[in-house]
Amino acid sequence: MTVHFIGAGPGDPDLITVRGRKLIETCPVCLYAGSLVPEAVIAFAPKGSRVIDTAPLTLDEIIFEIKEAHAQGHDVARVHSGDPALYGAIAEQIRRLRELGIAYDITPGVSAYSAAAAALGQELTIPEVCQTIILTLTAIKS
Repeated sequence: MTVHFIGAGPGDPDLITVRGRKLIETCPVCLYAGSLVPEAVIAFAPKGSRVIDTAPLTLDEIIFEIKEAHAQGHDVARVHSGDPALYGAIAEQIRRLRELGIAYDITPGVSAYSAAAAALGQELTIPEVCQTIILTLTAIKS
């Protein structure tokens, strides 16, 4: 049993990686961040699979679902927006999985900054103009 952290990309289901899509298509349990991941990405889940929107859940509730899947020997597709390596909020889940001895892997996703550059028809790094990209997350005020 493995928890597969999958980057869903910038929102377009055509921009998920082939590996990410194949994992979603084969896992009997799919946990996804419904506030950020479009339902079109989750539509790849197999018929009859357990699909859970984790947006309203706490970390403890998410880990409970993973432990239940583990007890049944089911792989889990844990789908996050973008690329899990950037603001993916997977570190706290990984710590818990390690404590529980549950295997996991990470499938990168297409980053939003890369998709934005493609949509604009722009290269982000140009010799003698710009060789550095700085990514930052600003606080969102409600």
